[in-house]
Amino acid sequence: MTDDELRSEVRDWLAANWFPGVDRAGYAQAVLDAGWAVPSWEPDRYGRGLPDRQSRLVAAEFNAAGAPGAGHDRANLFACTLHDCGSEEQQRRLIPPSLRGESKWCLLYSEPGAGSDLAGLRTRADRDGDDWVINGQKVWTSFATTADYGLLVARTDWDVPKHQGITFFMLPMRQPGVEVRPIHQITGESEFNEVFLENARVPDANRVGEPGGGWGVLQVALGYERRLMGDLARTTKDSRRLQDEKPHELVELARDAGRLDDAAIRQQIARVDALATVNRWNTQRAKATGDRAEAATLLALGKIAMSRILHETARVETEIVGSEAMLCGPDNPVGDAVTFRTLNAYFTSIGGGTDQIQRNIIGERVLGLPKEPDPYRDAPFRDLPF
Repeated sequence: MTDDELRSEVRDWLAANWFPGVDRAGYAQAVLDAGWAVPSWEPDRYGRGLPDRQSRLVAAEFNAAGAPGAGHDRANLFACTLHDCGSEEQQRRLIPPSLRGESKWCLLYSEPGAGSDLAGLRTRADRDGDDWVINGQKVWTSFATTADYGLLVARTDWDVPKHQGITFFMLPMRQPGVEVRPIHQITGESEFNEVFLENARVPDANRVGEPGGGWGVLQVALGYERRLMGDLARTTKDSRRLQDEKPHELVELARDAGRLDDAAIRQQIARVDALATVNRWNTQRAKATGDRAEAATLLALGKIAMSRILHETARVETEIVGSEAMLCGPDNPVGDAVTFRTLNAYFTSIGGGTDQIQRNIIGERVLGLPKEPDPYRDAPFRDLPF
């Protein structure tokens, strides 16, 4: 199918199925049945087998029509992780409600003592019949207040090296023993949360992969997260959403501020544009490769590139508007937006793996630099010094 044929088919489908007053539940099921929710997946797994490029065309047509439901094959980490690592029973039971928007998810990875060194996590999962009992604490969790499931990594074996004793679960969030506390951020928001787990339970049927094999599942999930963060960046305070960075918006800002004729400003805008362009190429290369290790490495490059793009964009905006960047509040919308983006850029430097961790990945896997020595690499986790 050519791109034009695909666009025409999507537009015809939307014209027939998306209209004012449509039954949302029926519409969501129709999107799923038509394969538009995850077009790049296999036809027997709710998709159409389209290449990633054409999947993006589908999402663009849905966005243009103001219609929800597409793009889950890039943005739904819950469904994507199950697609790659879940059992057939889990895929049939858990993926469709997520693609229909009936269930929401959050990420239960980082802990107060295990952020950059995520393999040092101490949240424990102990087997109890057909369930696992979870005790511990997670932090920096987005959407925990509304999530139905948490993508949870927990330690199930303390007598093996730290990377080997971790198991991956889809934890039901709406149960006793799960307490969520918002974290107040410098931007004035509370997008992140602490999550306290005290004798929370997760059925073994929601274990993804083998016991002790959670680190590998986590790498798949993190790869999707880094891909998402490399593709998208939150740019406006009021939109409360992620969207593509648009260097041409810097041109408009410079024009409005009377700075577009400034050669230094123009050069800095061009640099941001160049960074964004190279990042798009890098992301396309990551999606085209069939080598999962190469894709993970390329996505680390994309994630750190987006972090740099956000910081550079905020810096250039600050230079363009000058002293107005010191003002905030509704009476100063330009300065308020620039200040917000400057502060919020640090979110991308931390979420999905810090910039420093991405540089380690690039150094070891791309540049071939030696790993840092680890005298405890093969030691049982319970014997590690903390």
